[in-house]
Amino acid sequence: MPSWQGKSKGNKLGYRIFIALLRYGGVRPAYLLLRFVAGYYFLFSYSSSRPIFHYFHTKIGYNRRRSLLGVYRNYYLFGQTLIDKIVVMAGIPNKFTFQFEGEHYLRELVAAGKGGIMLSAHLGNWEVAGHLFKRLQTRINIVMFDGEHQRIKSYLEGITGERNVNVIVIKDDLSHIYAINDALSNNELVCMHADRFMEGNKTVKMRFMGGEALFPAGPFLLAATFRVPVSLVFAFKETGTHYHLYATPPREYHGRRQQGVEEAVAEFVSALEEKVRKYPEQWFNYYDFWEITETAQL
Repeated sequence: MPSWQGKSKGNKLGYRIFIALLRYGGVRPAYLLLRFVAGYYFLFSYSSSRPIFHYFHTKIGYNRRRSLLGVYRNYYLFGQTLIDKIVVMAGIPNKFTFQFEGEHYLRELVAAGKGGIMLSAHLGNWEVAGHLFKRLQTRINIVMFDGEHQRIKSYLEGITGERNVNVIVIKDDLSHIYAINDALSNNELVCMHADRFMEGNKTVKMRFMGGEALFPAGPFLLAATFRVPVSLVFAFKETGTHYHLYATPPREYHGRRQQGVEEAVAEFVSALEEKVRKYPEQWFNYYDFWEITETAQL
């Protein structure tokens, strides 16, 4: 059973130390300290290292030695994405450059005036891409689990300032569905991850990276129900200071709702697998992603 509970690791002191380094020394000293933090998780966080090792060894096809190196590299890159997100959101001076492949597709989506959905995954650094979406000159709504500890989130918001996007928090009372509907009715964009789910959510079983995996049905059900254009977006760190962003042509999923869901999830999984194979070290799901569960099927 996937062990992800919708929460992020970390503590307030850790964020405070890294932010101080960023403000007074830039990313270089923060990256240096990160090497030791990544080493700590590599040595002592078995619960997250085990599934990532399994991913490298059985899905990517690395031998045992390369898989172990991949685990450390994965932690290091994950830490870099967190640091880079803070740098970009807080407006800290930096030398980051960005290549946005497919930005015109998102501009077409906005120009259509029908609202739209952008789907991504816990792969690469989507938060950096989300921050750059302000160039689209439309309201952006990000749907997320409110799993971070409130004190950490409040501290980060105090550092990074006012968000340029609206956050829609997923709640048990399904009020987020009405918020999403309102956003789409106002011709706004709604962004969400489509690779993780909480226990009890409806899922779709798909063949992914040589094994069976479960994907949340919710994002694809929304796309098929509202019949608004859908684009898949990803962002990957290619060098220490350069990111490559991708967006696919907008696509609408018509027909009966069940058929639309199946078509949407199939295209998402196909695009996700392509990107995973191209950027294998930037897969950031630290649980048994391919373990089949008793979760209700769509």
